Amino acid sequence: VQLQASGGGLVQAGGSLRLSCASSGRTFSMYSMGWFRQAPGKEREFVAAIIWSASRTYYADSVKGRFTISRDNAKNTVYLQLNSLKPEDTAIYYCAADRITFRSGSDLQRSSSYDNWGQGTQVTVSS
Repeated sequence: VQLQASGGGLVQAGGSLRLSCASSGRTFSMYSMGWFRQAPGKEREFVAAIIWSASRTYYADSVKGRFTISRDNAKNTVYLQLNSLKPEDTAIYYCAADRITFRSGSDLQRSSSYDNWGQGTQVTVSS
């Protein structure tokens, strides 16, 4: 499956962005999807995940209440709404697909659980 992330950009602190990740796979609706981010000089970190049915979502503590993950299986797309952005949210944001349909929430927060990765989209938040 190929993933194409988009929607990043430059925004002032307190602003919003909506990231999209489109999948070319026919079985997108069976995948759990995740968003990760990597800031310069830092390791890639988990941001949010959503299971195949969208009935469960998971968030890193640092983004809980500000970011929202969602998906549209008819459009083979997963979204990440970023609100109340802070300078520390500046990073390259990556979407990823997990072909294992049933996985625990803790496993979905590990980058090693994901088989396919998009190319990333840059989010820059100015103070």
